This record gives sequence, C-alpha cells and structure tokens, in this order.
Amino acid sequence: MCVLICGLVFATSAMAQDAAVQKASEKGAAKSEAKVKAVRFGKLWDGKGKVWTNAIVIVDGERVREVTTDTKRIPAQAEVLDLTKYFGLPGLIDVHTHMTLYTDETPGVPMLKQIASNSPAVEVFLARKGAMRTLQAGVTTVRDLGSDQYMDIAMRDLINRGEMVGPRMFVAGYGLTVTSAPYKPGPNLPAGGIADGVPEVLRVVRQQVAAGVDLIKLFASTGTDDDTSGYQTYGYDEIKAAVDAAHQFGKKIAIHSYGPDGARDAVRAGTDSLEHATDMDDATIAEMAKRGTYYVPTIDHNRYYIENGSKIGYTAGFEPRSQAFITRNLETARKAHRAGVKFAMGSDAVYSMFGQNTRELGWFVKAGMSSEEALKTATSNAAELLGKANELGTVAPGYFADLVAVEGDPTADIAVVLEKVKWVMKGGAVLVDKTKALR
Repeated sequence: MCVLICGLVFATSAMAQDAAVQKASEKGAAKSEAKVKAVRFGKLWDGKGKVWTNAIVIVDGERVREVTTDTKRIPAQAEVLDLTKYFGLPGLIDVHTHMTLYTDETPGVPMLKQIASNSPAVEVFLARKGAMRTLQAGVTTVRDLGSDQYMDIAMRDLINRGEMVGPRMFVAGYGLTVTSAPYKPGPNLPAGGIADGVPEVLRVVRQQVAAGVDLIKLFASTGTDDDTSGYQTYGYDEIKAAVDAAHQFGKKIAIHSYGPDGARDAVRAGTDSLEHATDMDDATIAEMAKRGTYYVPTIDHNRYYIENGSKIGYTAGFEPRSQAFITRNLETARKAHRAGVKFAMGSDAVYSMFGQNTRELGWFVKAGMSSEEALKTATSNAAELLGKANELGTVAPGYFADLVAVEGDPTADIAVVLEKVKWVMKGGAVLVDKTKALR
C-alpha cells in the first residue's frame, strides 16, 4: 500500500516539477521575446539599394535579427512599433563633427568666449544637448575629429556606458598641428597635439593611440572658422610619417586641408579621408579615385558660419571670403563626383550647429548626386570609412539596430531627410519619437 501511495506522491511531485519547469521555460521565453521589437515601416531603404514595401525589422537587443515582409515572422511576445506611415532608413553617420565644442546661444556672450571660459567638465556636460540634437537629425553615429583634453574620449565612454544619451562616437583626441604660437619666456610645455618634424609627429601619434583614440587627425593646412586660407603646414615626409604610424597601430587617419597643396600630399601619403579640400587639380582627384580615398568636403559648415558669425564672435568682413570658399568647395565636389571619388557625409558641426548635420546632403545633390547616392554617403560609405561596414550603415541581420523614420520618400527628395525625421532608434533603443507610434 505504501509503495502505491508513495509512487503516486512521487509521480504527482514529478508532474508538478515538470509543470513548474515548463512554466518557467515559457515565462523565460516570453521574457526573452519581450526584449524583441518588430518595427513596421511602409517602406524601407536598407542601405544596400533595395526599397522594401511593408517592411518589418525584427530587432533583438541591440542588433537586427531579420528583415522581412511576412507578418507571421513577428514573434508572439514581441513589442510591435507601427511606423507604417513612414519611410525607414539606416541610422545616419556624420564623419566630421566636434561634439565637445557645443554652446548655447547665450544672449550677449559670443560662442567663442563661452567655449574659452568653460571647464572640460562643464563642456562635456553641456555637450549632451548637442548630442541629443544630433540624434534628432537622424544621426546615430559620428566620427569626432578633434577635442581638447580628451573630452571626446570621456564623452564617447559615457555614451557607451549609458551615462549620457548621444550618438555612437569614434574619436581622434588631439589633432596634430604645427606650432602656431609665439615664443614666451619661461617654462612652456607644448600644447596638446603640437608636433613639428617627423620625430614629433611620431611621438604625438603614439600619444593619441596611448590615450585610447579610435583614429588620428592631422591638420595639413591653415583654415578653420572664419579663416578660409589653405596654406600647407606639414610637408610630405611629416604627413607620410603620420599616415604610416596610424596604420601601424591599426588606426585610420583623417587629414584636414583647405587648400590643394596639403590635399595633394595627403592623398599621395595614403590618407584614409581628406577633409574640406578645395581647388584640387585633376591629378589629385584622379589619385583619390584610384586609391579609394574618401572625400569629406564639409561644404555646409561655412554656410553656418556666415549665418551665425556675429553670434559666434567672428569679426565682420569674413563673409565674402567664406562665400567664395563655398563656391570653390562645391565645384571641387562636382569634379570629384564626376571622377568617381568616394564621398562620406561630414558636417563639421560645432557650437550651435548640431541638429543641422544632414544639411550637407543637400549640397551633395547640388554637386550632381542623386538622392540615393547622397544617402549612401551617410550610410554604407560612411560605415566603410569607419571600418564598420559589417555593423553600421545598413539594415540587415547582424547589424546594429540603428533605424530612422522619415515622412516622405528620401530616395526621391533628399530634403525629406533634412527636414522630416520623425523617429530614431539607436542600438535597439528608441531615443527620438515624434510620432506617438503605436506600441
């Protein structure tokens, strides 16, 4: 009798345990699937040239699991985000920013003065505002090309740790530049990034790598802010030393040159990207096309300077020079595009320009690109320049779930991207939502 009763007890207990295990398993699966999102778009340009109709992007954590049009593929417990009124895009990439040089437009206080008076801690704290405006423009990743006291590294790391909301950052630390300050008596340590001659160039490149940068930046000419001169500052040997040292450490390098001479030597030396350059001759442009050198013309930032010069603190009278530079910059971009040079979108966003990052795409269309070609400069092209072609710039399985919803068709009218971003996801998290999308 005991054997029978005990057997029944044990069987009942085993059944209860099995039921508990099954229930826990189902609960765990439901919890796991609850982390999955299904984002539905009316149309989706995937960054590879395909436009999907009634697209569904299955997002698992921070990555894309699947892109489909079959509603049956949506997991039962997934959170569904209905964006069927909108056109989807990959998260956009801006490859030339200065995120830690953010300022508000404080009445009566020039932005240059604000920057100069802020401590690094204050500047990084304020930069969160520019970071949010950048996200609102649909830009989920940036390449940041130069910052003081490694504020860019701090900001990158804070964002990666979830302590600050902002785009994914790839940073350069101090940009290498030649001595440009007069001698002062007494002990004077060289400012960060100062390097004269090949040995100093090698030392400063190594300093940036030791600090933890993602890439190297070098200024091969004069020209910035309201100064549109383009006098070459580094010679070929120095530029070549910087390029080779960067590549030795597995880092890419971006070289600034407003004028054609520094641009010529930067391309010959093997730079990965050339920033700003105007008036380049046919031979330099042909060499860029041959080598696959990326051109980041940053045409729009001089428009911003002209419109905001007095707020920034520039001396009146620079405007005609900057306007002439824009004209030459645009014409050089036209020539480069016709020659088959690769482009990547870089805004050179600084001060209060954050949020206007994608206006550069409008200039690319003026330079002869189709809207879709312009979109590629801010997605797949930019991702390749970053060395992240298998993770960013495309909506496909395994890529980061960086998605943007716009109102209108951006493949037909690039202005849609400039003006009508409605929703932004970065790494599976919705950071901007102006749609009140149905969850």
